[in-house]
Amino acid sequence: MLHELLIAPFADYEFMRRALVGALALAVSGSPLGVFLILRRMSLAGDALSHAILPGAALGYLVCGLSLPAMTLGGLAAGLAVAVVSSAAARFTALREDASLAAFYLVSLALGVALVSLKGSNIDLLHVLFGSALALDDETLIFLAAIASFTLFALAGFYRALALDTLDPVFARRVGPLGEAIPFAFLALVVLNLVAGFHALGTLMAVGVIMLPAASARLWTQDLTIALPLAAAVGAASSYFGLVASFRTGLPAGPVIILTAGGAYFLSLIFGRSGGVMRLRRPRRHLEG
Repeated sequence: MLHELLIAPFADYEFMRRALVGALALAVSGSPLGVFLILRRMSLAGDALSHAILPGAALGYLVCGLSLPAMTLGGLAAGLAVAVVSSAAARFTALREDASLAAFYLVSLALGVALVSLKGSNIDLLHVLFGSALALDDETLIFLAAIASFTLFALAGFYRALALDTLDPVFARRVGPLGEAIPFAFLALVVLNLVAGFHALGTLMAVGVIMLPAASARLWTQDLTIALPLAAAVGAASSYFGLVASFRTGLPAGPVIILTAGGAYFLSLIFGRSGGVMRLRRPRRHLEG
């Protein structure tokens, strides 16, 4: 019974195996980045950047059609440009960074939809907005695996610097010669993973696999070394069970994966040991942390 329910879809259908590999790659690399986004109070920045890649991807689509390299390079360029310009606007104008990001995100989303609509059909627009997790080809899978590997190696390489910059950015800039570059390197990794997620989950769903597992992990532990692998595990489990639910119900895979991650988040919101509702309502003993 369990084999038929949980394993048979992946044993019998190649497109389900491909979708699982792609979703796991996104979850393992993106969810740890989400933990840092939450700790840096940049959760909404991730959502804004996920929409910021749309005009660049749309331009790539206009020029080359549904081409992986063209849409990837276009989305990456647009995402990085919005991150830099919005930071500059916040630094040199009266607007705060969240306001400038919100403005650029709204303009980017509208511009991207308009550009795709110039050449494509409603099906192409749905593909760009919601992805095609069940139609990943070899080229896309290799790309997703490469992005995941690069992200994990990069996080391992400057983990201590990123953790220090997250917890005490002023001190990090004083003691390290590369302190000023850490936030930009981190944002570049976020944009890179959003572009990767765009190909499987679309621009509207890509940020979900980054933020929801990270928020769940944050509600269970305050230890960063535990939160990072826990977020990746929640993201991987959400991807697996989301694909199973999608196969059984016939619903689109991307939204169901995000809904599954949302279910894990709501459970964590209630039962999480480090900030859940039940934990906060339980009277603490004297001197209990």
